[in-house]
Amino acid sequence: MEALVYEPREKSPEVKAPANGAAKTMKALVYHGPGKKSWEDKPKPGLTKPTDAIVKILKTTICGTDLHIMKGDLPEVADGRIIGHEGVGIVEEVGSAVSNFKKGDHVIISCVTSCGKCEYCKKGMYSHCADGGWILGYMIDGTQAEYVRIPHADNSLYPIPAGSDEEALVMLSDILPTGFECGVLNGQVKPGDIVAIVGSGPIGVAALLTAQFYSPAEIVMIDMDENRLNVAKTFGATHIINSANENAIETIMRLTNGRGVDVAIEAVGVPATFELCQEIIAPGGHIANIGVHGKSVTLHLETLWSRNITITTRLVDTVTTPLLLKTVQSKKIEPNKLITHHFRLDRVMEAYETFGNAAKEKALKVILTAD
Repeated sequence: MEALVYEPREKSPEVKAPANGAAKTMKALVYHGPGKKSWEDKPKPGLTKPTDAIVKILKTTICGTDLHIMKGDLPEVADGRIIGHEGVGIVEEVGSAVSNFKKGDHVIISCVTSCGKCEYCKKGMYSHCADGGWILGYMIDGTQAEYVRIPHADNSLYPIPAGSDEEALVMLSDILPTGFECGVLNGQVKPGDIVAIVGSGPIGVAALLTAQFYSPAEIVMIDMDENRLNVAKTFGATHIINSANENAIETIMRLTNGRGVDVAIEAVGVPATFELCQEIIAPGGHIANIGVHGKSVTLHLETLWSRNITITTRLVDTVTTPLLLKTVQSKKIEPNKLITHHFRLDRVMEAYETFGNAAKEKALKVILTAD
């Protein structure tokens, strides 16, 4: 997920304690500045607008963007913020203006909040919604908690079909639409293309899965984690390159007879991987950035200016979530195979240690299950 920059807000401004004698506190994973987090009591959220819904979390997960937040790469995140923007749950309460959902409904939580009415939403750019966008677990409290408030619930939740695999559908909150929209669609992957995906983490593998909708001739995965590369091979990668052990640029040029790749998808978010994409792209190619960049990168216009290169950036809009839900339901793609570890929600601190040491722990995606 690519990050927008917002002005900092006060701590957890959206929280209201529920009325009618209901439990007023819950457990949540709380950010307290770079490198500081804790599992602690927080006020249970209440409705603040008639378009809100309160969702009881059943399953959630940790995203690479959450690690960026924890490292301090997104300094606008306030001390006291509940982290997380993915999950599935049960609707606990809805505001008076919510018409698509009711108490007891089983739902997917979108990582992007959409009012459905503003200029950007009408263009399908939900990520830039005038009263939403990516705010969940970023500018408002998120899903690594027992309950979460979802603004604009009618447009920011998706019903879960009966009998669905909940764990697979957690991947529809963020990583599948992100890999598809920001990587594959922005990269304009076409039949016969040679595609390189730099980064074989969950987002990179999501791009790998969805790139295959368009029958590229070859998909090359580049990473420094041998385990993740081997997993990518099972998901359809035609070539894997461990850039810790070999020169990725030389290998790509050898594979492509010196031409380079048609599409380079950056799925890490560090300067070195964006530089690599610039080095391996063929004339007329597309560089599609997905990674969350906390540091400046160098744009080599001195070599790219004459090569008809297109560079795209994007924050996921989640406009493809209904389409992707159908592909998951039909088992055309099986994102549950990305899951390597399971934890109870109250073991979220341990889950962060595992996910943050992915190479050592052989972690790809973790699932956190609430009681």
